[in-house]
Parts: sequence; structure tokens; C-alpha cells
Amino acid sequence: MSVIPSASAVHHTADALRRHDPEIADVLLGEARRQADSLQLSAAENFASAAVLAALGSPLANKYAEGYPGARHHGGCELADAAERIAVTRATGLFGAEHANVQPHSGSSAVLAAYAALLRPGDTVLALGLPYGGHLTHGARVNFSGRWFRFVGYGVDPETGLVDYEQVRTLARAHRPKAVVCGSIAHPRHLDHAAFREIADDVGAYLIADEAHPMGLVAGGAAPSPVPYADIVCATTHKVLRGPRGGMLLCGRDLAERVDRAVFPFSQGGAQMHVIAAKAVAFGEAAAPAFTGYAHRVVANARTLADALAAEGLDITTGGTDTHLITADPAPLGLDGRAARARLAAAGLVLETCGLPHGTRRGLRLGTAAVTTQGMGEDEMRAVARLAGAALTGDEHRLGVLREEVRDLAGEFPPYTA
Repeated sequence: MSVIPSASAVHHTADALRRHDPEIADVLLGEARRQADSLQLSAAENFASAAVLAALGSPLANKYAEGYPGARHHGGCELADAAERIAVTRATGLFGAEHANVQPHSGSSAVLAAYAALLRPGDTVLALGLPYGGHLTHGARVNFSGRWFRFVGYGVDPETGLVDYEQVRTLARAHRPKAVVCGSIAHPRHLDHAAFREIADDVGAYLIADEAHPMGLVAGGAAPSPVPYADIVCATTHKVLRGPRGGMLLCGRDLAERVDRAVFPFSQGGAQMHVIAAKAVAFGEAAAPAFTGYAHRVVANARTLADALAAEGLDITTGGTDTHLITADPAPLGLDGRAARARLAAAGLVLETCGLPHGTRRGLRLGTAAVTTQGMGEDEMRAVARLAGAALTGDEHRLGVLREEVRDLAGEFPPYTA
């Protein structure tokens, strides 16, 4: 079942905007067309519901609400407080956490707050190395994390592509980190949170779970929860969770005050109340039985798509996936990641590149959250793989023909229904 807004609602909004700013109205309508006639295979994207979009465009966007419910630095926050309390209650109920902070503007903001709550500049942190799927906030030198903290990167087994827990343990004992981070933006398998907890306890470290990608699957019961194991869980509210772009933090009562102060006043000012209201809507939607079915369909589609892409000649990292996310190496087809992405984009298949383990090559990262929201199933995943294979191996002059085939397939599953 589609959860995304009707075409009439989208066009009504664009028509209202056109009277005031036709230039931006054209951009919005163009983006709606782009999403409707191509396939959104980015692992980080999804389609939000009409209710989520309504909250984003609500008068709460006008409200300044620095602080927390009942302790704001601005007047007139009674209803803003109500929205945030609802979001917090729904988040803690959905994920079984004792405390939630729903104010982070993004997943990176949530990670920054987690570090600020637990660490001091110069502390050592153990996290998945960037070549193996670690995020920028896991120690990249161009990021605040790599400038403020000393990161030690663990990797994956060269044969299986899975996280090497013995290496994690050895590095933890050698470097005695203040925190261990588990989480990835490009690892398609479930992580063993209990193993990470054991390793962190062994060296007296905090455990931070960066669940930006799989948190929607956790909400739908299609992925294991990190909440019982991690001191702090960082997440985004979009991707599979299908809410607005933003972040959140979950923790126990013992860390609640430290986490809240790390968000405000340490790293952020006024909360974006319209986004928080939209997060509340998304949490409510994710608590409904239909979302459980959706989350499991996302995983089934990803597994089918991974198998079908392997049949087209791509090398699938770890041999498959447990999640919504697939990483693949197009080298067997004679292409690097950037060239492959360009050919796929020309055919209307929208995805991104990613690093690959044990080398400097770029691969492809794709996901099934958005196409599953549109109502596509395993038959369509096999069709997508066929189209991708043709785009990567065929004559470049045929990309225009494939683009029309992609447009036809997308047209059968419009993201904006009438």
C-alpha cells in the first residue's frame, strides 16, 4: 500500500506556490516528475507519507522553541511542547528505549551529540574504517570526528566481507578506546550488537550504535535492535523509517540529561518543530501493523535484487544482504563505480557509489526502501536487475531505449497516486 501523497495534493501545493514564485514552483514540479519517471534506488532515500509532508509544511515551521518541553527560552510553546512530547513518547514506545531525544537535525548531528555526551577531545574511539563502510562521522579527517578524536578503524574479513570481531577485540585491547562505535553506511549484513557490547565491556568503553540505515527495519521487526546493548543509539528518521530528514538519539535514563545537554545547548539551537511533528507522525505510522509487512518486504526485495544483479555479472559484497542495502562491484563488467553509476543514471536508475573493501575501487550502493513503498515486489526487482545489466553491458546508444523501459516500469507504480 502506498503511503505517499496524491498527485492532486502535490499539484495543488505547486499551484499555490506558482502564484508567488513560479521559478521555484517549476523546480518542485520538475522534481516530482523526476521521482515519478525514474527509479529511486538510493539506499538513503524513501517517499514520506502525505501526513508527514503535511506536518513539514505546517505553521509549526514558524515557531522558535529553543530548549525542551516545559523549559523553553521562547514564549508561546505550549503546542510545540505537545508535539515534541508526542514524538518522544512514540519513539520510546516504538523502540523500547527509556529516553529519546528527537531534536537532532540529521544523523550526523545525532552522532556529534553522542560523542559530546560521552567523550572529550583527544579521546580514542574504535569504529568501522571508512573503506569498509564507516561514515564520515566515524573518523574522517575532513569531519569534526577525525579532527577532535583519535579514531582507530576496524575492518572486515577478506574472505567473507563480514565484520572481523576478533580484530575488533584485539584493537580494543591494544588501544583501550573510550567508546566503540558499531554501525555502517555500506555494510549489508546485521551487526552482532551483543558481541560489540561484550568487547566494549571488556575494555571499559561506551558502546555507541550508529543505526542511521537499519533503524526503520528495527521498527518493523526486520532487523535486530541495538537498544538493549548500546549506551546510546544514533539514528536518522528518514531512509527505511520513511519520515522526514532528521536524526534522533535513544539511551537509558542514566544518560538522558547528558544526551539532552549535548544536543541543546551544546551542538544545536532552536529545534525544528515542524520536523519534530513530522517525526511524531512517522513514528506513529511505523508502529502500525502495516509497517511490519513493509519492512519485511523491503528485505525480501533487496535479497531478490541482489541475487538478480549477481546473475547479471556484478560482484555482490558479502554475497547478499540482510537489510534494504546492497553493495556491488561492477568490475567484472569492465566498469568502475563512477562509470557504472553514470550509465545507470542515463537509464533512469538512480543510486550512489561507495567504497569497496581491500582496495581503492568504488562500487555501487543501492537500496529497496523507496521502490517497495511504491508497491514493487520481487518480480519487479528481477526486472530492475535486467535493466541494470543491460545498461552496464550494452551499447551506450541503447541507453535511451532502456530509459523508456524504466519510465514505463516506474509509471506502473506512481509514487504520487491520484
